[in-house]
Amino acid sequence: MDILLIGANGTIGKAVATELGQRHRVISAGGNSGDEHVDLTDLASVEALFARVGPVDAVAIAAGNLHFGPLAEFTPEQYAIGLNDKLMGQVNVVLAGQKVLRDGGSFTLISGVLSDDPITYGSSASMVNAALEGFARSAAIELPRGLRINVVSPTVLTESLEGYGPYFRGFESVPAARVALAYSKSVEGAQTGQVYRVL
Repeated sequence: MDILLIGANGTIGKAVATELGQRHRVISAGGNSGDEHVDLTDLASVEALFARVGPVDAVAIAAGNLHFGPLAEFTPEQYAIGLNDKLMGQVNVVLAGQKVLRDGGSFTLISGVLSDDPITYGSSASMVNAALEGFARSAAIELPRGLRINVVSPTVLTESLEGYGPYFRGFESVPAARVALAYSKSVEGAQTGQVYRVL
């Protein structure tokens, strides 16, 4: 397969590239790194990315910015970071990519454990992740030509505990390599409209 991996330079992205790269051609993309550059918040930039890479068999996303902070101090502008980047950025990929993916191709999006299991300061992440999961379930019944869409929803990464561990007390972490297996299940499997929770 030809797989476009957006966010390939992050912790999860690197693990996904290692996992899928053993069997497929991976084209990496990111805001400032990778084979291709793209601004997910700009639909025209996403469309230009697909125009450059041409038809692919799968798109996997391991990217998305959010703001974390206390609810009492949150501003609409801070909520907009997650809404415009992690949520609409991935939606933009599906909107543009549905016209370019080869028949039977797939999208794999990323949400996160906070859609079901919120933490202090994580209201934006909970909102955005839940919205992504709802979008994917709905898009799955409308995508044409046998296209599939799934979401990977990991808990906190073992590799990220040093920075994020204090916010995730009581959570069991998972290594990025285990999260990458869920991407493999989505890309190389047959299911659609699923949320793969990696806990």
